[in-house]
Amino acid sequence: MFLGEQEHFLSYNGEVLIFHLSKTKHVEGTADKTMNLCVRRMAFDRDTKLFVQKSSGVFNMRANRLKIEIICCSCTTDSRTGIILPCILLKNKKRNNVVKYLLLLLHSSNQFEQSFHFTLDYELKEDIRLFTGPSVLWMHANKLSYISSDTRMVLSVPVQLSSVVWTGEIEDEGTVILGTRTACLPENEDEVEFSTSDRAIWGSEFFGYAIETQKMLTGTCFMPHAYSKVVSSVCVCKNKMLRKQLQISLVAVTHKNQLVWFQDGLPKGVCELPYEKPCSVKTAVTSSNDLLFIVSFASGNICAVQRRDTLQVASKWQKVKSVLVDDFIGSGSEQLLLLFKDESNTDVLSTFTITDLGVVNYASGINYKQDVPAAEGLQENGLLTVQALETRLQAGYTSVRELQQHLRLKKMIIFQSCRALIDLVEERTHILPTAKEVICKRPCRSLLNSAEPFEGLVSLWDDVENPPHSLSKETSLASKVPEPFIEKLWQRVVGDSLVVGVKLTESFYLSLSDVSLSLVMDQDFSSISPIVKCRNKIIKLNKAFSALSVSPCQIEPPPKKMKLDLPSKNDLKKELPERCSRVPLDGAKTVIAITSLSPLLAFHHVCCIVLLHAKKQKSQNDSLRESKNITVLCGKVLLSLEDTLSGKYSVKLLRDNSYCTGSMEDILAVLAVSVRFSFQIVSSVCTLTPVNSWLLGEMECTPFKECRDNIFCHKAGNVYGTVFNWTLKNPFEGVLTLFCRNLTVLFQCLHSLTRVLPPSCDVKLLRSGSKGALTEQLALALEKEMLTSRSSFFSKENKAENSLTRGNEPSKKISDAPVASLLDSEEGVQQFRMKFQNEREESVLSMNQTMNGALYQEIAVKIAEAQLSSDMIVWRLS
Repeated sequence: MFLGEQEHFLSYNGEVLIFHLSKTKHVEGTADKTMNLCVRRMAFDRDTKLFVQKSSGVFNMRANRLKIEIICCSCTTDSRTGIILPCILLKNKKRNNVVKYLLLLLHSSNQFEQSFHFTLDYELKEDIRLFTGPSVLWMHANKLSYISSDTRMVLSVPVQLSSVVWTGEIEDEGTVILGTRTACLPENEDEVEFSTSDRAIWGSEFFGYAIETQKMLTGTCFMPHAYSKVVSSVCVCKNKMLRKQLQISLVAVTHKNQLVWFQDGLPKGVCELPYEKPCSVKTAVTSSNDLLFIVSFASGNICAVQRRDTLQVASKWQKVKSVLVDDFIGSGSEQLLLLFKDESNTDVLSTFTITDLGVVNYASGINYKQDVPAAEGLQENGLLTVQALETRLQAGYTSVRELQQHLRLKKMIIFQSCRALIDLVEERTHILPTAKEVICKRPCRSLLNSAEPFEGLVSLWDDVENPPHSLSKETSLASKVPEPFIEKLWQRVVGDSLVVGVKLTESFYLSLSDVSLSLVMDQDFSSISPIVKCRNKIIKLNKAFSALSVSPCQIEPPPKKMKLDLPSKNDLKKELPERCSRVPLDGAKTVIAITSLSPLLAFHHVCCIVLLHAKKQKSQNDSLRESKNITVLCGKVLLSLEDTLSGKYSVKLLRDNSYCTGSMEDILAVLAVSVRFSFQIVSSVCTLTPVNSWLLGEMECTPFKECRDNIFCHKAGNVYGTVFNWTLKNPFEGVLTLFCRNLTVLFQCLHSLTRVLPPSCDVKLLRSGSKGALTEQLALALEKEMLTSRSSFFSKENKAENSLTRGNEPSKKISDAPVASLLDSEEGVQQFRMKFQNEREESVLSMNQTMNGALYQEIAVKIAEAQLSSDMIVWRLS
């Protein structure tokens, strides 16, 4: 090989292939010459940390004093065998501007095979690429042409283009060419696509062309057309066909010195490059499973970009002759081989670096043989370090296993408690697990070299065959109601919410307070809690169905008093999710629970137990009413994906002439998922007749057939399904109540209403209902607070009377004679004086009465509950 000869580098199966051309004279003095294409296979020696030659090969060609040069080389797939082989394209320029091109394949035996040759009347200079076949693709005069070993003739792509940015394989499409061209806007307006404006603005577009199928691909699945003016090279990282939709992730370098990451045609990240004029990009997967993008620049510089949370430049190098990506050290992952320019050294692999920006880092110029003693010392220190790290890792692994065991134990206890709760409300006998049944594997016994594989846990309950007598007391929580207490259990699906309602009998609900519902899944799910989080609402209906309102869980005012509650070890509220408490029933008899529908549909089929929680009042001493927490099983609701999709539980509210028809359950479900807003409308100059016309006209409302004071909006759009209630106090004042899905719907309704109201109207938001109704509720609450205080103190006097010590028993025998008759004689005056003294002592003793702590706490709780109720109403009025 002579100096100045042309060299090309190619990586193949971890080896570096060096191609070069050399000329030799067979007969001295003659003009005939033979051109040799030589290849050397170089492999990295991990002992010497140098590249050594493994083998070589030569391909002889008759030159006849004509110029031959290597155009390009690449690894392509041989379509005959499906094996990837090195491929070399040679150019032989003849007279009369005729150029002959020769494509060679290199086999593992270093034998060259001539695949095909073709002749052109021009030289290939732009976008020359080798791909599967092998095939050659090039661009000349804005025309794309290609030839393959199968066709053996030059073919043209039927499209005018500006440049080719990528050629490769796409799933289900074969070999695809990605390029740019002048935008071809559709002539027919019916064919306008989403990206038409983008193409018109930039004047160019991306296009994809599948060579095998000869069809065009949508360019926007690769990148937006706005990048067609700046992208110079592309590397497709991943592509797949999902549901007949092409999904592609790729990176591209631009003329703006940027690297852009695209996912399914949309930019996901961008990185500023450290040098100008990037010309190509390739990928590498390192030992740490990191994806590196290697960008080459026209100046001979290289940079590596790392993709983690964002794209960032990890390293950069200058004066690089060539960069190759392969597994050069045989570690199973890819590394970068950087060949640097070194004019002082004729050996092409004299100056190099092998790195993966991690644990692998080899560089030329280091004599590893002289560093063996130092390396042995480092190896010994490294061994001690590794042993210490292994010990720490073992201890950490033990801790992790112990934490996992602890979490499994907690899940098991929670699951068993939920099963016990379900058995309790269904009045089944719960079988307690014994200590022998509750066993778990002790963590990391093998690491601790212990022969004991299992450890028994002590049961939380006594291991006896018959449950203790105290268990029967727990069953009192699930109250046995002798008479029927549920009229109907129903369910509806409204949007993404499941609404479950329980209609109680009149004789039962009048004795309840603080009513709420909870849902418990009846299946065995070991990984999740069977309790469904839900929120409660109580619907109030009078007997004539002339008024309808909802009592939601409202935000409480700032606390003024400390809430007290009697301690109860049987209180099931601690086991249930958040729900509104202290909701006054006030004649309501339909209790509703609302929960999210999507998590339940994930189980496809689910069965939920409906539990009613309340405080039941019972009389005591004819004045004091004592409450008792009860939990009642109301039934089960079944939910399946098929029934939900078929609309079995959907709300059906239809317009029938001048009314809105639908069951009462449908109406209650719509109101339950809605948010209530009340507005007081006052007009000082004209009547409020336009409000009623607005409801029946523009909003297309019709009254419910069951409760005609409430009207349902049938207008198309977001406002559909809104419920209105318009009540006129007098022709100049009224209250408008809206039940809508969200605030957006509320604003749309108010915007439409303000356009029909006179400008002088005053619209005021009421916190909850009308002021008159709240005033009446406040009067009742204050009366209840006064009665509670009086009955509590009377009860205290009755209970404390037996413990008082009365003075002077004989004084009780004194006859209740008139005072005037007692004062007539000295003896009478003395008796009156003694009686007065006894009464004064009894009065003092009555003022100093004492009571036990339980009685005092009970009285304090009742008074506090009554005061909190009145405070809530005062806050809503303010």
